[in-house]
Amino acid sequence: MTEPSGAHRPMEKVADIASDIGEYIRQQRSSAKISLRQLSKLAGVSNPYLSQIERGVRKPSAEILQQIAKGLRISAEALYVQAGILDLPTGGPVGDAIRADTELTERQKQVLLDVYESFRRENAAAGETPASAPKTTRDTTEESV
Repeated sequence: MTEPSGAHRPMEKVADIASDIGEYIRQQRSSAKISLRQLSKLAGVSNPYLSQIERGVRKPSAEILQQIAKGLRISAEALYVQAGILDLPTGGPVGDAIRADTELTERQKQVLLDVYESFRRENAAAGETPASAPKTTRDTTEESV
């Protein structure tokens, strides 16, 4: 008897998430120029376990992700999103562009997003929209000739 198509999809999705988070951690570790052994020590996670996470064999818990994020000096939220624990924050095209920029570190991305969101909150609290915000113009008065 054959199983209906898609019967194993939930397990495949978990395996994909584990593989994705492992690859993401490996990329972050590589860009930070930290060895697997160094990250293992910084995060307080055994070297073999960290290796299994990076290879997609194991899916780490939120607590382990937090320890790894601390060791990599990136936001735990970034790892939670990659692991499927948190949904990708909304923020429109600006937030998407910041998150997609490969030239920025995770910390730099988070700082930019925080500043951007603070401006948006400030404008919302003041009831301003881009159209109603005061415009800054240069003094364009011409001298009489």
